[in-house]
Amino acid sequence: MIVTYEAVDEKGQSQSATMETSDVRSAIDTLRSKNLTVTHIEEKLSLDHPTQSASDTAVDKNVALSIKQLVMLTRQMAMLLTAGSGIVQALQTIARQFTKESHVRMIRHIIMDLEEGTTLADSLRHFPRTFDSGYCAVVSAGEATATLSPMFERLSKIVGKRRAMRNKVVGATAYPALLTMLSSCIVMVLMFFVLPRFNEMFKNLGVDLPVTTEALLATAKFATTQWYVVLGAAAIVTGGIVALVTTEGGKRLLLKTAMRLPVVGRLMSGLIQGETFRVLGMLVGARVGILEAIGLVRGVTFHHSYQQLYEAMELEITSGGNLSRALESSGMVAPYICQAVRTGEESGQLGEAMTYVADILDEDNTELLGTVTKLLEPLILIVMGVVVGFVAISLFMPMFDMTSAL
Repeated sequence: MIVTYEAVDEKGQSQSATMETSDVRSAIDTLRSKNLTVTHIEEKLSLDHPTQSASDTAVDKNVALSIKQLVMLTRQMAMLLTAGSGIVQALQTIARQFTKESHVRMIRHIIMDLEEGTTLADSLRHFPRTFDSGYCAVVSAGEATATLSPMFERLSKIVGKRRAMRNKVVGATAYPALLTMLSSCIVMVLMFFVLPRFNEMFKNLGVDLPVTTEALLATAKFATTQWYVVLGAAAIVTGGIVALVTTEGGKRLLLKTAMRLPVVGRLMSGLIQGETFRVLGMLVGARVGILEAIGLVRGVTFHHSYQQLYEAMELEITSGGNLSRALESSGMVAPYICQAVRTGEESGQLGEAMTYVADILDEDNTELLGTVTKLLEPLILIVMGVVVGFVAISLFMPMFDMTSAL
């Protein structure tokens, strides 16, 4: 432990400092041997020596590390444990790198649990938004077999690949999202600034307007005079989108809709299968029972078709069958994947086979993701061109009629 003290020497001069000691009594004895009279001494509270406090008991169990931070924590745990560091010492070292108070409290809570005799896996389960059930199962297997360091090494690779795939998805959708925002801004500028001026000009000239032009100008007038209605509708739409993205029901609806789209559905299915086989490979390779592994992998997706597939896999294993047979019967998994799983079962290397399949699926998903992006970009540009072209034609047709009449 580390203590801070204030003391007076033989000349009556006061001094204060910190020192490392086993307990407060030993610190006082050490200072007295140096002819120092202790006036005040207390334990220094730090990340290295967490103690129970109100902030610790009020730790938020919903705290979540970003995928980047989780990769950093897992890799450093693997490195420190391989180097011979203890679990508590490794966590203390990693905790110094966090700046957000909620993250620091989480690490403190884990360290405190370990010092009270709780296993690392059970302590990690207190924070399900950061450490999912598969992650905790691998840690538990490492503790049970005294192979915690190799298990964290395995986890670091799995979490790293998950982060890489997520970055690819975000990077591929960034440009289409930017085009969509640009298109929306152009439409807003036309509605609120350009069209109202043309409306006044046509009124002053007394021009007979086509139906499309009248409808367009009426829409622009409504948007400028009833802007609060437009703003309220936009807020409702934004809230609905946020609800779809954040709530469980919304996620299920979005996933169900996306799975029905021609190319996007194939991509979503590939991403689900890639994550499924990666988690299964990780768990089976960590010597987790196959039935337990299938139960843990259920959290990968809420889609009912894949939930039925997981149930079929469990029934097949329970009845003494093979996992590859359940995959073939589903009709959802490609034949070459079923063959790879069958080979892994026959050779006794099922975990390695599933991890290999996940890597192949990641490559296919990356290629398909590029295809989807290439399809979305021209589609957005076409829609934007149609909208701008419609506005331009609707505005210029009355002007052409005026020119012809002169």
